[in-house]
Amino acid sequence: MGASVADGLRFAGAVPAAGASRRMGRPKATLELEGRSFLRRVIEALQGGGCDPVLAVVATSEARVCEEAERIGVRTLVNPDPGEGPISSLRIALNALGPHVDGLVWLPLDHPLVTAGTVATLIAEATRSNAPLTLPVHDSKRGHPALFRSALFPELLDPRLEGGARVVVHRHLEEARLVQIAERGVIEDVDTPEAYARIRATVERSA
Repeated sequence: MGASVADGLRFAGAVPAAGASRRMGRPKATLELEGRSFLRRVIEALQGGGCDPVLAVVATSEARVCEEAERIGVRTLVNPDPGEGPISSLRIALNALGPHVDGLVWLPLDHPLVTAGTVATLIAEATRSNAPLTLPVHDSKRGHPALFRSALFPELLDPRLEGGARVVVHRHLEEARLVQIAERGVIEDVDTPEAYARIRATVERSA
């Protein structure tokens, strides 16, 4: 399986696209900014930042999301039980990667302003620091994507884990590499119609 190589380390990327998007009221994956769907934007950020393969975890109930993933040409994995939350999609992605990946960059759909440059910076910092966890920080706030090194995969896959990936993040904050990122997109969470309208207006003003 192909994977990005940075100083001998290999990184994959994954996008959880199986959620119900209840707060938004429609699938976030197919919302658009600057003529590109949220799904396309986050996938291209991962690909452009050096992740290979990039996986999209989808639900069979959302035909439009599956169709958009097919148009983009990304490898899709089906989450048969998305009601279990994002951790179920994360585990599906990890199980699909096999043993030869050194890290996973996990980028949720509701962060469509994350850029390839940010992903590349996180990979570079993770490679230099060898930290088990690398997180972007903007305006003193931690954001997305999260880069998990393979040392954390067993914890993320542990069926006894309660509280999802957030629990693993908090366990390892003292060891984490926190990377200052100039772009606000790492903390811009777009999961309501109001947030979507605001971000569209911001993007249009800056165009």
